[in-house]
Amino acid sequence: QVLLVESGGGLVQPGGSLRLSCAASGRPLSDYAMGWFRQAPGQGREFVAAITWSSSYTYYADSVKGRFTVSRDNGQNTVYLQMDNLKPEDTAVYMCSAGEQTTTSWPNHALPLAYQHWGQGTQVTVSS
Repeated sequence: QVLLVESGGGLVQPGGSLRLSCAASGRPLSDYAMGWFRQAPGQGREFVAAITWSSSYTYYADSVKGRFTVSRDNGQNTVYLQMDNLKPEDTAVYMCSAGEQTTTSWPNHALPLAYQHWGQGTQVTVSS
């Protein structure tokens, strides 16, 4: 079992930046591929970004490509999501997730069901 805790959310103006962190405990993060998803009020869970266990591959939703960057530090058991040029439509609860490499390989990396462990989420609000 792995416990995931997100941090770094908050209120930011359009065009601003935030860096989310996801700290893992219980098992080495290097055992998992990691994903970031978001959920806005009244909406379903939406894929944002994913990164393989060795950082060899990263994947992004079209809506965030070129603005968001996912990275990981297995030594620190932490995954990051750098979010730049934020837009009001980025407002949501952002959740990190950990999935076995066998279930999260392309093209399943964007499916919530591919991930077995989830954090509680951190709120990101983009508003002037």
